[in-house]
Amino acid sequence: MLSGWLPLLITLLIQSMVSMALLTLPVMAPVAAKSLQVSPALVGPYVAVSYGGALMATLLGGAMVARWGPIRVSQMGLLLCAAGLLLCALPWLPAVVMGAVLIGWGYGPITPASSHLLARTTPADRMAIIFSVKQTGVPLGGILAGVVVPLLLLQMPWQAGLALVAAACVLCALLAQQLRAAFDVDLQVTRIFRMGSFSQPLRLVLAHRPLLLMAACSFVFSVVQMSLSTYLVTYLYDDLAYGLVAAGLALSLTQFGGVFGRIAWGYVADRWLGASRMLTVLAVVMALCALATAALSVATPKLWVWIILIVFGASAIGWNGVYLAEVARQSPPGKASMATGGTLAFNFLGVVIGAPLFGAVSSWSGGYRAGFLMLAVVAVGAALLLILSHRKATAEPTASP
Repeated sequence: MLSGWLPLLITLLIQSMVSMALLTLPVMAPVAAKSLQVSPALVGPYVAVSYGGALMATLLGGAMVARWGPIRVSQMGLLLCAAGLLLCALPWLPAVVMGAVLIGWGYGPITPASSHLLARTTPADRMAIIFSVKQTGVPLGGILAGVVVPLLLLQMPWQAGLALVAAACVLCALLAQQLRAAFDVDLQVTRIFRMGSFSQPLRLVLAHRPLLLMAACSFVFSVVQMSLSTYLVTYLYDDLAYGLVAAGLALSLTQFGGVFGRIAWGYVADRWLGASRMLTVLAVVMALCALATAALSVATPKLWVWIILIVFGASAIGWNGVYLAEVARQSPPGKASMATGGTLAFNFLGVVIGAPLFGAVSSWSGGYRAGFLMLAVVAVGAALLLILSHRKATAEPTASP
């Protein structure tokens, strides 16, 4: 068994780059939308298309990892993200749509690949904290997008900024090549992909109640997470009169909160609360922060805005490590990547449905406040689901004769 920090560092870097690739165009939305002569609210459908592609790819993630190995699958994902970013740079909406699909195809298999690698190299008593540290790659990528992309827009056209991020993805894929011999082992080189490869991860999740609970939670939480990450810059820019750089900084603060949260919640879950109670607490915090964000105004001091957004990010972006560690822990032996792919399909479905719904609610109401109120409602629903499931699991041993 491979040990040490190298698997964690590799997966963290790759996760950061694909996360940055996914969020680059949403951060550029106010500028890119003017150039394309479309509404910035279309960033919601863009994210939905990306995650629709990710949903398809993640269902094949387990089979792809078994066939080619986690490093090769990660390289393929990085190159697909790069190609998608270059397509998005073309001033033609169909090209942007296809670019969103390619970015989704690249993003989807990354987490199943990393879960396979880490489940094979991580001791059981450190699962939550190691998976949580790895998942900081998602908010770290958001920080890079929130800080670097607005600065690029001040120096060059938005299309050139997309090309630079694509080049960074290609460079990351090249750096990973030297690690294939060490980590891409025990490959099923004769494996053939069939239609059953799509349904097998879902059947695995549906057959195991703990996995199904994690899948349901990831569905709801992903609605909150991606709505926040996708629409925050536009909300601050349009409704609260923030400049683009200041709005990008605010997005980075939420991602910074997510970095802190993913590590802290993993430690707390391992040591004290367990996954179910930890996720229940986070659902309640998400609901409160969504209400506070909806109540922001132009007159709200920036310090208070930053505090609210950091806490919002810590909860809405910080839950994933606890969830993924619990999925890996509950998975049958050798099926961590397949179980992760199955639960992530629900995660991505939440994004596909949630981001356009947030945009539709906001457009219908004439502002983004109603969208944040919707997030509070769905977060409360997730908290109730976790509470009921925990009570049922606690009562079951005493119910037997």
